[in-house]
Amino acid sequence: MQDHIYEVSVSWTGDRGTGTSGYRDYGRDHVVSAVGKPDVPGSADPTFRGDRDRWNPEELVVAALAQCHMLSYLHVAVTQGFTVVDYRDTATASLNLNRDGSGELTGATLHPVVTILEADRVADAEAAHATANQLCFIARSVAFPVHHEAETVVRAATLAGDSSARGAD
Repeated sequence: MQDHIYEVSVSWTGDRGTGTSGYRDYGRDHVVSAVGKPDVPGSADPTFRGDRDRWNPEELVVAALAQCHMLSYLHVAVTQGFTVVDYRDTATASLNLNRDGSGELTGATLHPVVTILEADRVADAEAAHATANQLCFIARSVAFPVHHEAETVVRAATLAGDSSARGAD
C-alpha cells in the first residue's frame, strides 16, 4: 500500500483595494495552480457574486468525478476485454443551500456515452459502470451519491474502413 500526496495552491486575486471590508467589496476570483501545470482560473458560482467565466469549486468537484469515473471505466474495459473507442460525459450535480448560509452537494449524476467495438459486449460495457464507480477514488471519497445514466453505442462495421459510422445497439 502506498500513499500518494497531491499538492495544489490557491491564491486569491479578488482584492479590489479594500480587502474584505464588505460583502460586495471583494471579488471571488482566485487561481488554482500546481507545479508544472497550467493555472486554472477560479471564482465562486455567479449566484454567490462570482465570475461565470471562471471555474467554481462545485464544477471542479463534478469534473473530478467525471474524470475519475472515465479513467476507472477505461481501466475496467481493458481488464474485461472490450474495446472503448469513444467516451463522452455530461455530468451534473445538485447543491442544497441551508438557511444558515451553508450548503452541500447532495448528489451527482454522470451521463457517459460510451462507444465500443463489440456488439456482443454491450451488457458487459453497461455493467462496467458499477465496477468503475467502486474503483473511482473520488466517488469513494464524496459524502453524496454518484449516479450513472449511461448509454452504450456500438461502432458499426463499415465496408470501406470508415470508422466514423455509429450504430446504436
